This record gives sequence, structure tokens and C-alpha cells, in this order.
Amino acid sequence: MGPRRVLVTTLAVLASLASLTACGGSSSGAKSADNPYQLSVPGTIRVGTLSDAPPNVYLKDGKFTGFDNDLFTAVAAKAGLKVEFAATDFSSLLSQVANHKFDVGSSSITVTEARKKTVAFTNGYDFGYFGLDVPAGSPITTFDQLAGKRVVVVQGTVQDDYATKNNLNPVRVPDYNGALNQLKAGTAEAWISPAEIGEKSAQDSGGKVVLAQKQLSSAPTAFAVAQNRPELLAALNKALDEVITDGTWTRLQEQYYPGRPVPDGFKPGNGSVAYPPVKAAPTTGAPAGASPTP
Repeated sequence: MGPRRVLVTTLAVLASLASLTACGGSSSGAKSADNPYQLSVPGTIRVGTLSDAPPNVYLKDGKFTGFDNDLFTAVAAKAGLKVEFAATDFSSLLSQVANHKFDVGSSSITVTEARKKTVAFTNGYDFGYFGLDVPAGSPITTFDQLAGKRVVVVQGTVQDDYATKNNLNPVRVPDYNGALNQLKAGTAEAWISPAEIGEKSAQDSGGKVVLAQKQLSSAPTAFAVAQNRPELLAALNKALDEVITDGTWTRLQEQYYPGRPVPDGFKPGNGSVAYPPVKAAPTTGAPAGASPTP
């Protein structure tokens, strides 16, 4: 092989490797002019969510919907991005966001200091309540009656944290359907739930399950983003403020939580954006009969 042929062959190999590297960088989320947010697929946000937690996040007629997912779809549109949802278990969601399997986590995720060690969070977009679901006819009516009872929680949730901190030795299941089925089957005496999900589950249970009590959570919910993607986080926060200002947030609140009051002191987004008022009287704390915030 002559020197000229060797040189041509070498250049061809190098060009091929450069092409592969460029393709690999794009698909793996490398920052570039056409992918400033380091998305797995440029222009499309891959979102990890749940399929069984109405009215927050769920699958209906083959489409991921619910308050959180509809809100995120509107946020992404403001940022000029498409959305691709995929179902996962909540216990895996934050680690999957951190390792870039998903660009964003959407599942009414309560912001906690412990979770901040794994992911970054957008500004808060919702508040929430802890719910106490029990089988119909149960003598359990308050959270302070749970000691010594067989209590079920979804693994990795703040409800799991609450049960653990209160020494309830909970039964952990991977999803909300599993928790509800424990109550229906009589294998659990109570389920500590996100109240909106617990209330909807009780309504759909055919009278087998009731929401006995709820209490206001002390922290907001937010979307989760990998800690090393600050540009994406900033873009989502900006877009979130825009959908709050234009009335989308208010419309979705009224659609998914009709009549639910917004607590005094809760400010969605950056805390200073104005929004059309939600059609419900504000409240200064937890609803009547609710126990103190944990």
C-alpha cells in the first residue's frame, strides 16, 4: 500500500470516528447549538411519570394526562419543546432522572432536602394534602389512630417517610393501585396517600374505601431535573411562570381539583407572578378536622 493510499484510508477512518462521536454526543444529551438543554433527543423532553394516580398523573385512552402532566405539556410548549411521556415506578423515578434515563420527572413530587441530594427541582407548582384512606366501616378516622395498625404506603414517597418517622412499620408497595388493592382485599387497615389521589380512589372504589381525613403538606410539589442541567431548569422555571400568568395553571386547578381552596401563603412559580384567582375561597390552613402538618 502506497503512502498516498495510507493517508486517504487514515483520513476516512478519522472522519468516520468523528461522525460517530457527533451522533453519540447528540443522542446522549451533549450540549450543542441544536441541543442547549442537553436533552436525550434534541427538541423533545422525555418525561418519567406514573400511570395510576388520578387526578395528578395517569393514563387515559392511551394518553398520559392529569394535572401535573397537562401542566408540564403546557410548560414545554412555552419553551418550544415537545414532550414524550413514559411510565415508571415512583421509587425509581428520581434516580432515573439523575442518571438521564428521563429528562424530567412529573408525579406530584414533594420537594424535600433529602431529594435535593439526588435531583434539582423547578419552582413549586402545587400544594398537597396527606390523605388517610380506610376500608368502609373502619373505626380509624384520624392519623393518630395508626399506631399498631397495618398501614400501606407507596415506596419512596413522602407518605412512606411520614409512616417511617412515626414508627408505623408500613407495608410498602410499588404503585397506587397496589395500595388501593390492599385496602379492598382487607390486607391493610389504612393507606397514607396523597389526598387528591386518595380521594379520587375512594370515589372510584364503589363504596369500598373512604377518605377519612386529610392534612396539609408542608412542602410544595415540583418537577424534577438532573442537577447538571441548569439551562433546562432555568427554561422550565421561566415557562412555568408564563403558564401561571396566562391562566393555564388556574384553569387546570379548576379542572382537576374543582372547589379545592388554595391555602394562604402558597405562591406558584417564582412566588411573585400574578395569576387569575382559582374559583374557591382561600384557607389559612388545613381543612376542618385535619391534623397538624407533619
